[in-house]
Amino acid sequence: MKRIILSFLLSCFIFSIQAADTIYVKQTRVPVLIDRLDNVLFYIRIDAQNSKILDEIRLRFTGNTNLNEIASLKLYYGGTEAPERLGDIHYAPVQYISSHNIQGNTREAIPSYSIKVNEKQPLSGEVVFKPVYSLFPGINYFWISLQMKPNTSLLSTVEVDFVSVKLDGKQAPVTRQDKPAIHRMGIGVRHAGDDGAAAYRIPGLATSNDGSLLAVYDIRYNNSVDLQEYIDVGLSRSTDKGQSWEEMRIPLRFGEYGGLPKAQNGVGDPAILVDTKSGTIWIIALWTHGMGNRRAWHNSQSGMKINETGQLVLTKSTDDGKTWSDPINITQQVKDPSWKLLLQGPGRGITMQDGILVFPIQFIDSTSVPFAGIMYSKDSGETWQIHNPARSNTTEAQVAETAPGVLMLNMRDNRGGSRAVSITKDLGRTWTEHPSSRKALPEPVCMGSLLQVDAKDNILNKDILLFSNPNSTKERNKITIKISLDGGISFPDEYQLLLDEDHGWGYSCLTMIDRETVGIIYESSVAHMTFQAIRLTDIIPSPG
Repeated sequence: MKRIILSFLLSCFIFSIQAADTIYVKQTRVPVLIDRLDNVLFYIRIDAQNSKILDEIRLRFTGNTNLNEIASLKLYYGGTEAPERLGDIHYAPVQYISSHNIQGNTREAIPSYSIKVNEKQPLSGEVVFKPVYSLFPGINYFWISLQMKPNTSLLSTVEVDFVSVKLDGKQAPVTRQDKPAIHRMGIGVRHAGDDGAAAYRIPGLATSNDGSLLAVYDIRYNNSVDLQEYIDVGLSRSTDKGQSWEEMRIPLRFGEYGGLPKAQNGVGDPAILVDTKSGTIWIIALWTHGMGNRRAWHNSQSGMKINETGQLVLTKSTDDGKTWSDPINITQQVKDPSWKLLLQGPGRGITMQDGILVFPIQFIDSTSVPFAGIMYSKDSGETWQIHNPARSNTTEAQVAETAPGVLMLNMRDNRGGSRAVSITKDLGRTWTEHPSSRKALPEPVCMGSLLQVDAKDNILNKDILLFSNPNSTKERNKITIKISLDGGISFPDEYQLLLDEDHGWGYSCLTMIDRETVGIIYESSVAHMTFQAIRLTDIIPSPG
């Protein structure tokens, strides 16, 4: 009899072990877009070797989460796994929400990839899903979506814990593949398919003297490829610190100029500059005419004429970005005829303390070697000059004035691995390498953003240098804002904030919204042009 009882107890024990299928849970670290109906909050993977039913999922909101801003939480079923991927841990069979769907379905779950199982509006800090959902034998994928209300503040955050799961009526073991995350809000200023364009790329961002936010970018109508293509320069304007954005304007377009098709008159890679002395706003871009729809980087040639080489053009606004002038071609002023191509460093330019306007530039010389440098104007943009480049084999750069008359140029370096940094005290006549060059800032060969903010202009009351880029040496992911308190010598880990862990095109641009808040527009994993507002004290906590 004892033997029978022991055998029965042992079989029950073995069955309980077999029934304890492990749940793998991964919390996302990507922007929560207020304008999206679905945002992936958690990925859930269940290897149903013995379990038959998903009975319950329990979540708990914590921290400073404002439940009144949450429209709903949704539980979706994403199906099962392909045999060829078995053996590795994945969290989804496909991308549940597309950021690149040119049909315009970028703001909600793709219906054919997910089944909505439950939807809840959190009325208290705890949310319980009771799906009673039959499991496919083997790997099963679920995910939890977060939808915010349209009036949610950009500065709001959501914190939520994954508490427990029940399978076949029993608590199941949960393996977490993440760390607790603060979910930050964002706005998809431009999505694939908006206004009929396939893609939006190359962001620039500035704050006008009136406090308006002005975002510029490429409108890439046909596809996502670089010039030469059908591309115009677009602009989005916000007068409420990025909470909402006006309809898109088009400051620069050339249409069918010279009898050539629109795709052989593309203009793009913009940078924006606010003249803080006069209030005039400038946009600079590259216009390409008659290159047979091949890449301008390889097909622009030595010379000065529009049918030989890319043209450097400006437009200006004197009414806070509402209207823009006809194009102003300054190629003859600044380009060396032997260079094959001259264009701006996309992103933003600056006004120096003495009123000099500065744009970063890049050019390809007669031997096809690229260089980065600056161009400047001492007469409020009427005329422009270029002296010497900062470094060879560098391209997209951003500039900051780190001390009166001292300019730092932070450059994309084709050598890979890290950013190149140089200093000039004479507007580019001579350059010296900065101690941080090729050391302090990892990069996967991509554009980055640089922003100097004086102590009197920020809540930290310290001179700070902000930088953003994909914080990686290989891939365009992990978009991160970093702060240096020592003039760019170092960007300590504790002064860094990860915004988006997933993959996008990776370009970004920073501006100060007010003394307390930095704004960033970037090519994120969730929208082509994503805007976020970040408190400086979320990157460097205030003392006390």
